[in-house]
Amino acid sequence: MLSMIYLQLLWAFLKVGLFSFGGAYGAIPLIRDIVLSNGWLSDEIFTYFIAVSESTPGPIMVNMATYVGSGQAGFWGAVLATIGVVLPSFVIILAIVSLLGNFIKNKYVQSVLSGIRPCSIGIVFATGLYMVAGNVLPAADAAHFDWQSLLITCILIGALLWLSKNQAQGFLPLALITLSAVMGIALYAL
Repeated sequence: MLSMIYLQLLWAFLKVGLFSFGGAYGAIPLIRDIVLSNGWLSDEIFTYFIAVSESTPGPIMVNMATYVGSGQAGFWGAVLATIGVVLPSFVIILAIVSLLGNFIKNKYVQSVLSGIRPCSIGIVFATGLYMVAGNVLPAADAAHFDWQSLLITCILIGALLWLSKNQAQGFLPLALITLSAVMGIALYAL
């Protein structure tokens, strides 16, 4: 039975790695669908995994695969899930670089990539809206309204706009993570 979970993790994260466009944020809906349909995580725990994956070093997709794999099948589950999520990209990039050096310059390939880009932006935006709504209205009946989450979200959006306007790009992720951690402690722990 344990070997079955290894195959499930490998197969699930191979699909994530193969069908994710738009980077890690574009993969979040696909990862969410897979972990929820397999019963590996609840929706609330999945949201926490996203936060941890964003705040730890490394690509979010790889971190998510490692955490989910580890939680389901220990060390080897983490290894297989991580291999599953990175293997498709590795093979595709290796093939493109070694076999088709001029492939990326092809006008049809550029057209496909230009068509995928807006879709990826939409997926990332929809994921962000879903996560904000899930944090502000965490209860299924929406009777509970979490004003602290709304306040933190509004302040972070304001900080993002201010930092972007003032050309503080290099400090942006670190500043937002630090600000959100301080506000979380101030609003939830105190």
